[in-house]
Amino acid sequence: MLQRIHAHAGPPAWPLHGLARTREIEAAALQVVPPFTLMQRAGDAVARLARALAPHTRRAWVAVGPGNNGGDGLVAAIALRRTGIETFVTLAGEPSRLRGDAKQAHALALAADLQWVEQPPLGFGRAGDIALDALLGIGASRAPEGALAALIDRLNALACPVLAIDVPSGLDADTGQPHGDACVTATHTLSLLTLKPGLFTGQGRDRCGEVWLETLGVDIDPGSVDASLGAAPPAAGWQRAHAQHKGSFGDLVVIGGAPGMAGAALLAARAGHAAGAGRTYLSWLDETGPALDGEHPELMIRRALWKDDLLREATVVCGCGGGAAVRAVLPRVIGQAARLVLDADALNAIAADTGLRQLLIARGRGGRPAVLTPHPLEAARLLGRDTASVQADRLRAAQALADELRAVVLLKGSGSVIAAPGGAPIINPTGNAALATAGTGDVLAGWLGGRWSTSHAASIDDARQAASAAAWQHGQAADLSPTTPLRASDLIAALHAQLRRG
Repeated sequence: MLQRIHAHAGPPAWPLHGLARTREIEAAALQVVPPFTLMQRAGDAVARLARALAPHTRRAWVAVGPGNNGGDGLVAAIALRRTGIETFVTLAGEPSRLRGDAKQAHALALAADLQWVEQPPLGFGRAGDIALDALLGIGASRAPEGALAALIDRLNALACPVLAIDVPSGLDADTGQPHGDACVTATHTLSLLTLKPGLFTGQGRDRCGEVWLETLGVDIDPGSVDASLGAAPPAAGWQRAHAQHKGSFGDLVVIGGAPGMAGAALLAARAGHAAGAGRTYLSWLDETGPALDGEHPELMIRRALWKDDLLREATVVCGCGGGAAVRAVLPRVIGQAARLVLDADALNAIAADTGLRQLLIARGRGGRPAVLTPHPLEAARLLGRDTASVQADRLRAAQALADELRAVVLLKGSGSVIAAPGGAPIINPTGNAALATAGTGDVLAGWLGGRWSTSHAASIDDARQAASAAAWQHGQAADLSPTTPLRASDLIAALHAQLRRG
């Protein structure tokens, strides 16, 4: 059954399977169904979706590669032609290279009324046409070259819908990064059998367009996942009992705002308060910081609050605009905070200080939760790598950092990754480049702290759930916003309105 993968859908979360596990699932399925069955189902599903996406189309072009992905495309071409659509097929490579089911699909295609062409016909690509990318599947491991690269360029130049089969050709199914310069940018992608992580992180979201799934009638063990796609958090609204009071929703302490960087801490504190924390405290790292937030006087500003025993019961967000000054307060913050969110300069300090790193690890081993919210450069510093290596495999980088530091890691970026020690990561499906403005990361850290504060929960699993929920809500606020770029202050208002709507 064809299913559209909607970023704003509620639970349960969609399971994601990488290349190796998908191959295992496919191999097991092939043992119990007749030969060619899965390819026939795949091609038929592609044709059904193509007709649904372009219901009035009279012409289709199918770019076919030399593997099973090409075989799926050939079966789809046959099915499209049967419905009266004029169907053009371009085969990249020699037919003699086709093997197994793909070879059978080619034989059937030769007997069908298809038009075999080297390029789509003149004028193809106008409104009403549709193209199918069946050049490379999930098994591609190197940059497309020669005829394959030329056909990818041709697909990308079309103005009509482009439906990629399984993954856009040239995209790594596990990482969401192109293998080289040539990579299809599809308007829709039909993932077959399983959903792959690379469709939702890195460049995957830009390359795949709208994602669909067809499981081909195969039952998949729900426990055998490599990752999951985050879903809308349950009870995302503003449900409060009448008898509750501000003490019911916890204390949030924001520590940051070194000289010249007050804005970051203010944004985090305002976001945490808007998220529902019962009492929100702001403690400047700048001794000359203002004693009152004129726009939000409900924020309680306290000097040197990191020395107070309040931290033992509070949720603490530390590092937003922290500068070099944050380093001196981190030992006590890491040691005392009941629930801890570390962002920005706090992460840079830990990356540069082995002692702080060991304190954080010891905290995690003691079962006391912390969430780290790095962007790729901060993650690279913590891992001792460069940013490119983090972005090359975002899931593995986030998981390595979570396992090493014994903390939950929310690696920001396109398809933010939430990883916890020893678990399968979550990829957040919401958000867009409207968030690519200064201060939105501070808002995320504060929002996460505020939402977590209301739960009073303090386990690693609670931290993971809080991080996933905050990332989802943060992204959804951008998806629903009519404004691009989205200013950080406006983002707080949008998040608060989202809670009010439930």
